[in-house]
Amino acid sequence: MSSTPVGSREIRGFRAGDGPPLVAAWCRSAPADPITPDRFRTLVLLDANFDPEGLRVAVAGGRLLGAAYAVRRLTPLHGTDLEPEQGWIPFFFVDPAARGQGLGRLLLTDALNWLRAQGRTTVDFSSYTPHYILPGLDAATYPEAAKLLDSLGFRALYEAAAMDRSLVGHRMPDAAARRRDELASQGYRFGTPADDDLVELIALAGDHFTQDWARAIRECLAGGAPADRIIVVREPGGRLVGWAMHGAYESAVERFGPFGVLEEMRGTGLGKVLLHLVLARMRARGAHGAWFLWTGERSPAGRLYRAAGFETTRVFRVLRRESAR
Repeated sequence: MSSTPVGSREIRGFRAGDGPPLVAAWCRSAPADPITPDRFRTLVLLDANFDPEGLRVAVAGGRLLGAAYAVRRLTPLHGTDLEPEQGWIPFFFVDPAARGQGLGRLLLTDALNWLRAQGRTTVDFSSYTPHYILPGLDAATYPEAAKLLDSLGFRALYEAAAMDRSLVGHRMPDAAARRRDELASQGYRFGTPADDDLVELIALAGDHFTQDWARAIRECLAGGAPADRIIVVREPGGRLVGWAMHGAYESAVERFGPFGVLEEMRGTGLGKVLLHLVLARMRARGAHGAWFLWTGERSPAGRLYRAAGFETTRVFRVLRRESAR
């Protein structure tokens, strides 16, 4: 699959020279979610799974009018699983000047056909890891995209809430401080992980939560992030049972997470203490706010965040399209 002529337009794979006009068209098309050349390079072009034929671009008269990115695993996220039936469309857009001509449908259909040619019968929008741009579709911001994806057979799997809170004037609540002191008196130890703790931390994240969190911790530290972005907690017997951190993704210091406490330790107050300890460190580093992209609004984590002053700022729908072989 190389190119598809559509009237005077052509839909084809990404080529050298497409990057700058693609980034410019993206920013015109999605001003609520702009991207920079360096983020595009990191999240797309340098992704181990990037295939230039999967990044379908529409051009006419030498001008790039839109794009739809289709990706499948060439390198497993963990172990040897290439998820051979799974594909993703992390983003698509059409330049405002070229809308109303069916170009979005043509681009998405072309991207879906490319994935199908690779044997992918399940396609998600847009929860691709390790390099998702957004967790899913913000239908409130992009209602036309929501209608188009629905017409092409994408159905909602679940919703992910993005939350924010101001850190101006933040201080640990008295109840959280008391619980920290109570836990410490029982033998729980909170602190920055030493180098030797990182093996256990990464195993905890990968084995009990998601390999993507383990990858994020590993890559941010290997990239030079200071270990004091992380706070871990050990139970009295010495086992590491939880952690919280910030700045793990794209070196965004105000981005909170990932954050996890072993299931059997939930309800003990460990999560609340870890959350506020990290927020305090963020404020000490000069952060004026804390935000993250992905939690369930009605989940225990969502309730914890709300109790800590976070408010939902956007809601994303993770969508899926399934087709027979």
